[in-house]
Amino acid sequence: MTFKKGQKVSVLDDAINGVVAKVHNDNVTIITTEGFELGFKAHELILEQDETMIRKDIFNTDFQKVIVDKEMSKKPGPTFKTKSKETEKMVVDLHIHQLVENTKHMENFDMLNLQLDTAKSRLEFAISKRMPHIVFIHGVGEGVLKMELHTLLRRYDNITFYDADYKIFGLGATEVRIFQNVAPN
Repeated sequence: MTFKKGQKVSVLDDAINGVVAKVHNDNVTIITTEGFELGFKAHELILEQDETMIRKDIFNTDFQKVIVDKEMSKKPGPTFKTKSKETEKMVVDLHIHQLVENTKHMENFDMLNLQLDTAKSRLEFAISKRMPHIVFIHGVGEGVLKMELHTLLRRYDNITFYDADYKIFGLGATEVRIFQNVAPN
């Protein structure tokens, strides 16, 4: 951008404002609002616009052209529906702090029952929605939740369960595979 003597400018990377005093090629000398004379490269400055210049820029804008240009840039491209293993899995975090805000008045028994009820309801939901996989994050801890969760999962005929992918979930997760086309007994 080329600057002219008398224009108000601001420095891009600093809180300095002033008026252009001299312009020589790419070098611009300004007089700051504090009265100091400082030299800058033209790319380090930006022209300050007063309110009338801003209003002129706003009201002289062809908004219809802007809308048309925006619509033209939205070219519909091909859409692909990918099925990756990660998008097919519902992940349920059974850590108690993910289920309730405050455990202050809860006993361990109450917390475990809430976690197991959550697991059961999420599993029933996944079965009803024909989801092929669900991952329960139970954590490592003492293993009580994991043991009770596995006991709950053994009650279902149309599922199998195993440790979830270590790379993604670490040690404290169980993945459940739901078989949808199981013949009734």
